Amino acid sequence: MRVPNRSPGRQPGPAVASTTPSRRLPSGDRPADGSRPDLAAYRAAVAELLVEVGALADAPSTAARQVLLDQRLREPAIAAVLDATPQGLVGARETLLLEMARHQPGSRAPASDLTTLVRTYLLSRVDVLWWGDSPTLLTDDQVRTSIDLVDLEWLRRRGLLGFRYREQPATAFGRGWWAVRRRVRPAAGPAVGGLLIPRARREMIALLNDLAREFVAVTRPGTPPLWVTGLVRSAEHQHRLRRLGHPATMPSGHCLGWAADVEVDWYERFGARAALAGLLLARQDAGEVNVVDEGRAWHVCLAPGARRRFRRAYEVEMGV
Repeated sequence: MRVPNRSPGRQPGPAVASTTPSRRLPSGDRPADGSRPDLAAYRAAVAELLVEVGALADAPSTAARQVLLDQRLREPAIAAVLDATPQGLVGARETLLLEMARHQPGSRAPASDLTTLVRTYLLSRVDVLWWGDSPTLLTDDQVRTSIDLVDLEWLRRRGLLGFRYREQPATAFGRGWWAVRRRVRPAAGPAVGGLLIPRARREMIALLNDLAREFVAVTRPGTPPLWVTGLVRSAEHQHRLRRLGHPATMPSGHCLGWAADVEVDWYERFGARAALAGLLLARQDAGEVNVVDEGRAWHVCLAPGARRRFRRAYEVEMGV
């Protein structure tokens, strides 16, 4: 059995135990030398900002929202993170204002829509802070041919994935079939479009497998396995989603290969939503990932400090 990359690997070994430390380590968000931004303070400041954004979500409050952002983004806890990203504080501010101007609020919950947009953009800047020097996968062809990515279908067929995903149907017939299936069997899987190109970094596969094992351990029998609704996307596809009206931010951890979207809300029907959310937040507290509540699905980005451990976990689990 060979791992699907340009260089064949050895036979996969036995399943490995969870790579989650038996005792959670202190968060890596705040190094002892104080050389990096305090991510805990950043997230707390963003949470406070979101309360104020929600109160100014109606259209007549556009000018007030801009004044609010001008003031709050310059607060030390927020400015320290934004200024450390490739765009810098000014670039991040301008991009966020453009995203808010482009935003078309939903008819049912405009405040929720707008706060989700602001939360997603600001918290995903942590991904860019961590991985801003990584090369962006610009085209779908680069995603298909990158030697840094592994074919998920190859692994799935051999039972080497602990999580589930759905490949995006390539035809109108396939999309219609999935739509009918979702209506007939809503508990069979979440209502998602699926992955355009089912490939991922080895470290992300190990992280998701580990999270899937932990999820099984804390939920009752019969709960569906972890569902992954988004992984690597090219910048080309990210812009395609934006043209369709999806809140796909740029730059994005998905286009760098270090982010995934995990279905969360769908597990409410199985009484497991809180358990999954708790697992994700615990890993963030441990400094292992960055987590963004995007509503139905949660965005998860691997921290650079955990990269080596999950690369080793992948190699042990796959026997390479």
